[in-house]
Order: sequence, then structure tokens, then C-alpha cells
Amino acid sequence: MSLRAVALTSALVLGGATASWGAPAARVELTFTDPEIVESSGLVASDDLVVTVNDSGDSGRVFVVDRASGDTVGVTSWADDPVDVEALAPAVQDGEVWVADIGDNDRVRESVSVRRVPVGRGDRSTDAVSYELVYPDGPQDAETLMVHPQTGRLVVVTKGLFGGRVLVAPKRLDPDRPNRLRLVGSARALATDGAFWPDGRHVVVRGYGTATVYTWPGLETVARLDLPEQQQGEGIAVGTDGVVLVSSEGAGSDVLRVRLPGVVRRAVAPPPEPTSSPSPSPGTPAGSDPSEGTQADTYEAASARSAWPFVVGGVVGLVGLLVLVRSLRPRG
Repeated sequence: MSLRAVALTSALVLGGATASWGAPAARVELTFTDPEIVESSGLVASDDLVVTVNDSGDSGRVFVVDRASGDTVGVTSWADDPVDVEALAPAVQDGEVWVADIGDNDRVRESVSVRRVPVGRGDRSTDAVSYELVYPDGPQDAETLMVHPQTGRLVVVTKGLFGGRVLVAPKRLDPDRPNRLRLVGSARALATDGAFWPDGRHVVVRGYGTATVYTWPGLETVARLDLPEQQQGEGIAVGTDGVVLVSSEGAGSDVLRVRLPGVVRRAVAPPPEPTSSPSPSPGTPAGSDPSEGTQADTYEAASARSAWPFVVGGVVGLVGLLVLVRSLRPRG
């Protein structure tokens, strides 16, 4: 095995160092045929359907598209015109998605909003309740909404030039007053969409040309990936089967199925079923997420988990370098 292979494998096994990969293999999953889909921004995948939404400027509606044909087979609409819809996320309830009106390029909105709407084959209208969200320290631009698949907790990632902020919504949203988001960590710059894996242990957050995989709730970086070239890649979805799809703005754009590197697939795979049922550690409730503790708790735990792998990784790299130098020394 080459020194580079040793380094990449060690980085992922140690659980804290980061491996970077070139663009993974991809193929066209479907092509949007609907001329009304011109700025696909958010993306949600189900068994035989995908759901998408146009970027800012459209009316209140989402498109349900058949994965086999690329044809629109349903539209869900509502009366209120949104300000800047930028993201979708699958709801815990089957047949529903969260729509995120969270775009704010000029950072002037005092609050943003989300609503949960039904989706499926056939057109329908809804009067779904809109929930107001506010940031802890003033307006932010965001294009990423994720929903934890077990707890249903909403997660927003802001679109910062030098890095994004990860915030969680309250466990229960109040339709009658603003719901304050709470900061729990940081993520990549220029985030345009994100999604949880089905077991809730990892998330992927994408930008225009790259994506980053993180653990959840620790937000430790697992891998950085180049994405296939797209006109303006913005959407990403992880299906219930773990398949990763990416979408792009532009009329008649393709949705691509991305094959992750094997090491990354193994890193995000669910752990094997235990042969017995050990008692949970004291103070570690099942299904916990960062919103259950304090912000300080989250950062302290993440730091404790992520510091030692870099130290060990550095030692491994130094040993490898010494071996390489020794092998290159002239003999005799």
C-alpha cells in the first residue's frame, strides 16, 4: 500500500482527520422536462419521486417529479407568495416536505419562515401553517435546511463567504410567535444545500462545486468531495436508501446520482446491529442531538473528540516521511 493510501485510510479510521477526494463517479438519474422548473434549488428524494422548488421569484409552489421519466406529476401550491425560497427537507411524516423561505442576500430580513406541506402525485393546494424563525444575532443569508430523520428537529446552515453557521430550531415550533434558532456549530463556506443520512449520524453540506460530509451531532469533518460539474449546482438529497442525488439550476437540468468513494460509504454506513442490548451510558439519552445540551457542551465535546486524531495522524505521517527519506538515501 502506498504512503498516500495509508494516510487517507488512517485519516478516516481515526475519525477526525479529513480526506479529500476528486469528483466521484456520477450518472444522470433524471432530467427535468417541465419548462416551469428553471431554477431548481432544493431537492428531496423518495422511492420513486423527487421534489424540487424554484429559487427566488416564483410563487408558492413545489414540484413533484417522477424519477423514471423526469416529468412533473404533481404540484403543491399555497396562497402566500414567498420572499426567497431556497431549500427543501423531508419531513418525518411520510408524504410531506419542509419548505424554507430563508434566502436573504442583503441580510435585511428580521425573520425567515418555514412551512410543512403535503406532496405526492396530483396537484393540490394547502393552507399549511407558516412558522417564523429568527437568528440569535441578526439577519443571515441561508440556503440549507435539514431535518433530523428521527427527532424531526430543523437545522439551518447559513451561507457565509468564509464559513457557515449551524443552528437548530426549537423542538416544537410555535405558529404564533418567532421561534429563535440556536447556534450549535460551524460548517463549510457558501453552503447551498444539505441533507441527513437516514440514520441521522451524518450530514452532507454542499456548495457550488464541492461537498463536505460531517458527523452529527459532533460536526467533525469526515471527507471533502468534488462534485460533478453542473451549470449551477445547488441541490443535494440523500434518499432513504442512502443514495446521493445532486441537482442544478437551469431549464432542462439533470439530477445526477453520485457514487461516493468506498471509504466514505463505509464511514457513513449504519453501525452493525449489536448482538446484545447494553445499557446506555449515564447521562446519554437515546436519540440525543446538540439541541438537547448547551452550545458550550457541543463545542467542548467536538473539540475533545477531534484533537487526538490529528496528533496521532501527525505521528503516522512523520513516521512515513522518515521511512521515505531513509529509502531514498544513497547506499554504500
